[in-house]
Amino acid sequence: MKAVQLVGGPVELRGALDLEVTEAGVMPRRLPAWTKEQYQDPSVHGVTVMPSGVRLVFRTDARELEFEVLTSTGQLATDPRPRPTGMLELLVDGAPAGRRQAPVGNVLLMAGPGTVQRVIPGEPGTVRFAGLPAGMKQIELWLPQQTPTELVALRADGSVLAPLPDGRRRWVHHGSSISHCLEADGPTGTWPVVAAALGGVEVINLSQAGNALLDPYVARTIRDMPADLISLKAGINIVSLAAFRLRTFGPAVHGFLDTIRDGHPDTPLLLMSPVSCPALEETPGPTATGPDGKLTALGDPAEVAGGALSLTVVRAELARIVAARQTHDPHLHYLDGRELLGPDETDDLADGLHPGAAAYRRMGRRFAAHAFGDEGPFHGSGAEPG
Repeated sequence: MKAVQLVGGPVELRGALDLEVTEAGVMPRRLPAWTKEQYQDPSVHGVTVMPSGVRLVFRTDARELEFEVLTSTGQLATDPRPRPTGMLELLVDGAPAGRRQAPVGNVLLMAGPGTVQRVIPGEPGTVRFAGLPAGMKQIELWLPQQTPTELVALRADGSVLAPLPDGRRRWVHHGSSISHCLEADGPTGTWPVVAAALGGVEVINLSQAGNALLDPYVARTIRDMPADLISLKAGINIVSLAAFRLRTFGPAVHGFLDTIRDGHPDTPLLLMSPVSCPALEETPGPTATGPDGKLTALGDPAEVAGGALSLTVVRAELARIVAARQTHDPHLHYLDGRELLGPDETDDLADGLHPGAAAYRRMGRRFAAHAFGDEGPFHGSGAEPG
């Protein structure tokens, strides 16, 4: 087994916009380094280093690969066990070729979301994929979407070359936890990855669990990066955190879209509203977790008349904004999120908010059928959704 250079060599790291050098190796980040000074909430950093959609891509004639990583998984004070580390998944020439549980490394004792009380240091662990097909092949090694993962070493028993260009278009997506997909059964089971595979495109998932709040630094990031297709899923975090009133929500959406259009004036751009969430359909946030473990809304429905936001209000406002802008922006499109997961499917929301693994895959198939189908806003990327 020979060591393979992870940075500056033949391996491409797709889905990450920054690499943070650590004592163990390098940590992929899904926002550029300059954004760090513009957010104060530690949860933003925490979800940015969760590598949803991040994968190593290369060609090799090796029959065996070893990948050494150092994970950092959270543990709540109320739970004696660390959260599951998730899966590392291998694709060979686009086909699944194995999955391994990511090893437990550092354990982060959490006082609450994004707040680390103490770190119990761990050691890197190695996963091995053996019995790979003979001959030169394209490898994609996908990192666990819910667990910060430092890349320590890659070893192969054959030659490793840079991947060949495949001509696929680049789709950039930004959303909340329901696009980050922590509850998916693996990194290729998130709905954006499922949809990208069916649509024949490369996805860059900039979704930020709990933090899809129309932050200007995200809009500038999208503005400045290459993108052939762009989608935004907005609303659930805004309502659940009571982050805007109706007066401020509309201008914030316009400003986010304006910034993206500064860099991508004619790129197909799909704006999506939230999927179904019973607690917030008519009742504004903020939210809390109830005794049954399910999301509960703490706002007063009577406040909606005064400008508080419910999901019903958000969907109507997003549809109105898109319709108004389409008069001068024909490449802007709208999708009601309930077409991905509707009110008759809320049994799939175990905590009242987040879909389960099967529901995420279903959402991916539905998005692909809508976006990449013959009449879809992203039509023409190659493979037809199946």
